[in-house]
Amino acid sequence: MMIQNKIKLITHDGSFHTDDIFAAATLSILLEKKNKIFEIIRTRDEEIIKNGDYVFDVGSVYNADKNRFDHHQIGGAGSRSFDGVEIEYASFGLVWKKFGIELCGDQKIVDLIEKKLVAPIDAGDNGFNLVELKNTVAPYFIQNAFNSFYPGWKEVSSETMFSGFLECVKIAQKILNNEIIQARDIVEAEEIIFTTYKNTKDKRIIVLDKKYPWYEQIKSYPEPLFVIYNRESDGFWAVHTIRENNKDFKTRKDLPKSWAGLRDKELQKISDVSDAVFCHRTLFMAVAKSKEGAVKLAEIALES
Repeated sequence: MMIQNKIKLITHDGSFHTDDIFAAATLSILLEKKNKIFEIIRTRDEEIIKNGDYVFDVGSVYNADKNRFDHHQIGGAGSRSFDGVEIEYASFGLVWKKFGIELCGDQKIVDLIEKKLVAPIDAGDNGFNLVELKNTVAPYFIQNAFNSFYPGWKEVSSETMFSGFLECVKIAQKILNNEIIQARDIVEAEEIIFTTYKNTKDKRIIVLDKKYPWYEQIKSYPEPLFVIYNRESDGFWAVHTIRENNKDFKTRKDLPKSWAGLRDKELQKISDVSDAVFCHRTLFMAVAKSKEGAVKLAEIALES
């Protein structure tokens, strides 16, 4: 019986970063799907690197044909543009560029994950700020979460760094698998959402029979002010506002100020909707027990 040789995934030792974590996660998912036996090796030994099957974030070479995915060499490894902004590739992006389609099977899914997850991680690794900080309280990014797996200065060693890295890779695999599922759901729902929008006479209110992943698609249409959808968790119907952009929480139109934070009888009395349940105090969502009640809430909000 022939024993399968382990495929070697090589990255650098020492501190670990979000791009090499997700590069390792991507390759791990790919090889697991093929039932391949592999091992992850963290080293800067040039002889070991030279004999790796997949080498990422180390080695100073980018050659996708030879599965070499580093970006630290002079000149880097190229970039891609989003709305006119160039974001350089890091190791995650280079691995995703080659193997994303093999994992997802659909270029739309690849592109959705590239924009949502891959490019932001590459940007952070290359020192490119996507968020303008205005005070001392900063967003808590995924790289901050992975940094929490670093051993403390009293426990640090090559062994503890490696175990921390592997823990992060397992988490990254779950995140990436979930993002693929969610991106696939978005692609599958596109036609349903478009057909509903196209067939809606007053496009200021769009009524969906389920809570599809509607947000980005509906926001791309100019008319909608509110989206109504069925919450399968409790059977109630939600009225949801639409933000003007992803940079702040300003909406195209808020729900009435007088509804803020009200529940049940109080909301029913002020809105005259008999099955109204709740309105969020920040006015981005209200809930009714029936579709008819939700539509009535939205119609009142239009005129407020």
